[in-house]
Amino acid sequence: MFTGSLVALITPFKNGSVDEKGFEKFVTWQISEGTDGLVPCGTTGESPTLSYDEHKRVIDICIQTAKGTGVPVIAGTGSNSTDEAIELTRHAKKAGADAAMLVVPYYNKPTQEGLYQHFKAVAEAVDIPILLYNVPPRTGGDMQVETVVRLSQVPNIIGIKDASYDMARPTLTKLKAKKGFLQLSGEDASAVGFLAQGGDGCISVTANVAPRLCGDMHDAWKKRDLDKVFEIQDRLMPLHKALFVETSPAPVKYACELVGQAGAKLRLPLVECSDGAKKQVRDALVHAGLIN
Repeated sequence: MFTGSLVALITPFKNGSVDEKGFEKFVTWQISEGTDGLVPCGTTGESPTLSYDEHKRVIDICIQTAKGTGVPVIAGTGSNSTDEAIELTRHAKKAGADAAMLVVPYYNKPTQEGLYQHFKAVAEAVDIPILLYNVPPRTGGDMQVETVVRLSQVPNIIGIKDASYDMARPTLTKLKAKKGFLQLSGEDASAVGFLAQGGDGCISVTANVAPRLCGDMHDAWKKRDLDKVFEIQDRLMPLHKALFVETSPAPVKYACELVGQAGAKLRLPLVECSDGAKKQVRDALVHAGLIN
């Protein structure tokens, strides 16, 4: 259910508020372009700057828009407070999300045992499929393979989004985790390598602006059409890199504006891209064939 190209959705803003109509339109476009899954309120969705009401509303809109399409919604519900993570995960279940994704608690830097107890507590409190999310550059903490393997034994923890950049982890995890434990890359530039090492897909930033190409690449991988995989990877690689030339999601929001799908507004402390970053993003979009 959660394989292939899933999109880590941006959150459009307008006049300082969530652009609800713009977000609904953006999700509708993603679905029409063939994305395999929708992930609202993650890092790319600027979740740290959303109020709890906004966070819940964005998830509600995504679920309502995707209803009846067969495209699953994995709601971002992580927090560095276990009680808050439980509250957000309960809301996601009530709203009808297909799964919840919880990031490694940030700033307070729990031990590996603390990570295990945190995720176990949320999983036991809310009966919904749960994806772990490990992104050390963002959180300051790194969930080790041994901890992931332990957590894979918790019945409703079904997989992980891994953005550690460690290409050995998918295989090491696959060898020890429970059978069927999903592994999704959280880093576009190494997504093909992640698949080759035992991964099942990618929760993608690039898919915000190139959902069709990202989906086609994963479909080609499933068919083992490696010529097409590498052809698309070559088209997208400059874009993968450009979308992180400055702090995400500033570059990808600018890219979405260039292709006419969403505005580029961010919330402080994030600011718009520099002129140099904008040129790199524009050049990468041209290289990918997404704009002229």
